[in-house]
Amino acid sequence: QVQLVESGGGPVQPGGSLRLSCAASGFTINRYAMSWYRQAPGKERELVATTTRAGGSTNYANSVKGRFTISRDNAKNMVSLQMDSLKPEDTAVYYCNAARFDVGYWGQGTQVTVSS
Repeated sequence: QVQLVESGGGPVQPGGSLRLSCAASGFTINRYAMSWYRQAPGKERELVATTTRAGGSTNYANSVKGRFTISRDNAKNMVSLQMDSLKPEDTAVYYCNAARFDVGYWGQGTQVTVSS
């Protein structure tokens, strides 16, 4: 059974940090591009960060460049998102995604709330 399980979300004050993790099971992530998306209330889901299969290339939304870092551990079948200098506008449900050609998997999401 294919699963992506996110963890690490929660409340945090502006300027703080969180590290999200995504554990994959039922498939091996080394054949997939891995990404983090987020969806804020009343807004569409947006791409936050992507890492290629080998991890040699990463891409970020302009809004998070320099603050967020995506990384993958193919041996552990996990992908992470280190989020620093968090802002209230980063508040959203964050989703892990695995994609390969026309196949895609989603996690259930983890809530991140940035508020003082």
